[in-house]
Amino acid sequence: MMKEKVAQEIAKRVRHGDVLGVGTGTTVDAALVAIGKRIVEEGLLVSAVPTSYQSAWRCQELGIHVLYQAFQGQLSWGFDGADQVTKDRWAIKGKGGAMLQEKLVAKRCKQFTIIVDNSKLVSQLGVGCPVPVEVLPEAKSIVEGALRQLGATELSLRTGSGKHGPVITEKGNIILDATFSRIEAGLEREIKALTGVIESGLFIGYASEVLVADTKGVSSF
Repeated sequence: MMKEKVAQEIAKRVRHGDVLGVGTGTTVDAALVAIGKRIVEEGLLVSAVPTSYQSAWRCQELGIHVLYQAFQGQLSWGFDGADQVTKDRWAIKGKGGAMLQEKLVAKRCKQFTIIVDNSKLVSQLGVGCPVPVEVLPEAKSIVEGALRQLGATELSLRTGSGKHGPVITEKGNIILDATFSRIEAGLEREIKALTGVIESGLFIGYASEVLVADTKGVSSF
């Protein structure tokens, strides 16, 4: 129910001709459904650069024109969910394994909004939520050792459902879920600098706004 509230708020903001950056996840999916309803009812023309196959397929189903991820035009604005977010607008994302494309899209948006329900709002990032790290498969052992040196207390290779072995990202990489007892501002840069790391699920300084849904409605900060 709360996801539908924030989805409706996102859908209300869409204008004819918008080119959106569209993230991945269940909250994003709810927003796309609400946007699709407006397209049918009002005849809007809306385009999107999606961050995953899942979102691209959903956009197509709903009448949102899908643009290739290498599209170089300006993105009007964008939105995505999060696994955790703080009042400082720091977030952990990547449960769906699409953090590389999510960061690329977020950087290209004039305004990037994170949409969540209040269960995702936390006072300290990383408590009960590991940081996903996308890694070249051949660099697995190197990155594991380096992450431990950065303070990772637990590391696990994300494995697939319905298949043997690891989850493989859309770019052909693996994901290590790394738990840290404390996340400081520089950790995102430190992880990204490790040899063999493609990207992490730490989003520090990306969001210009967070929309939070609770039983009373939707608020922003």
